[in-house]
Amino acid sequence: MFPAVLSASTVLAQDQLHHALHLNRHDLTYIMLGKIHLLAGDLDKAIEIYKKAVEFSPENTELLTTLGLLYLQVGIYQKAFEHLGNALTYDPVNYKAILAAGSMMQTHGDFDVALTKYRVIASAVPESPPLWNNIGMCFFGKKKYVAAISCLKRANYLAPFDWKILYNLGLVHLTMQQYASAFHFLSAAINFQPKMGELYMLLAVALTNLEDTENAKRAYAEAVRLDKYNPLVNLNYAVLLYNQGEKRDALAQYQEMEKKVNLLKDSSSLEYDSEMVETAQKLGAALQVGEALVWTKPVKDPKSKQRTTSTSKAASFQQPLGSNQALGQAMSSAAAYSKLPSAAKIYHSPSDARKHGVS
Repeated sequence: MFPAVLSASTVLAQDQLHHALHLNRHDLTYIMLGKIHLLAGDLDKAIEIYKKAVEFSPENTELLTTLGLLYLQVGIYQKAFEHLGNALTYDPVNYKAILAAGSMMQTHGDFDVALTKYRVIASAVPESPPLWNNIGMCFFGKKKYVAAISCLKRANYLAPFDWKILYNLGLVHLTMQQYASAFHFLSAAINFQPKMGELYMLLAVALTNLEDTENAKRAYAEAVRLDKYNPLVNLNYAVLLYNQGEKRDALAQYQEMEKKVNLLKDSSSLEYDSEMVETAQKLGAALQVGEALVWTKPVKDPKSKQRTTSTSKAASFQQPLGSNQALGQAMSSAAAYSKLPSAAKIYHSPSDARKHGVS
């Protein structure tokens, strides 16, 4: 993504703010200069500005929170947690800092600790959609699905056009095998976010279980067209095609999956779920391409995952594969900065990814 081109007046403002800092440093000058870099989409320069600001004013909670959120946005989690923690030291009820810190705790599976943090601000901001979304996904992580749906529906009531909340509602309903409800929420999410391939994949899983195979194929085809990196999209599609007896097309999707895995295998943060690997191996054997895949990273311990029980059986030529695998990111929300530091943005939590075996 290329940085935005600044107007002449914005460039002039930037120069004047730099000049002002040379004459006399002030918190507000740093904040405004950081906003300009954020408007331009230059996160690195914005981080540098806020680092200097924090050095000048180490007890300013707005500066500490902003810097922590920027580190969170670029994936430097240790520094993000450090600065958010410092902000909470000076202001224990800082809404944005608590929401972001709680999101990081959810990412690492510390749901009880995150809920304790959210309880601190629930009375102060009871109508915050990101807060209720996060609380809902904490309950989801703890497998308390009814409580999760209750919280997510409150978040949806407060922010009916937020596609991430709709995504999460669809994901939880898929987990509970309530496929018609999942279809409803995932369809609504697609209306607001039509370019996200994973939404189409989850929609296809719901359609498959509603026995609407043709529309499931259309949804998978759109997911494959939009998503160029997630191998699970192709794996799910291949399983559906194999179960429908379309082995040639299933093999093509299987090979696409392997290409994506090869492209991603050097990523230091990449982990393959054990059930995903097992399903891919069974499908490979069924398609007569062998069980030796290109998985080179250690798989996650299945006990560390929050997922439903798969009903898949060993693949054979007489018996179809018994489950589609639906990967869904349990999207927790964090107040963050998009274009202006006062804006709210909801984050994905990559290690909150959930995979559900759906028969």
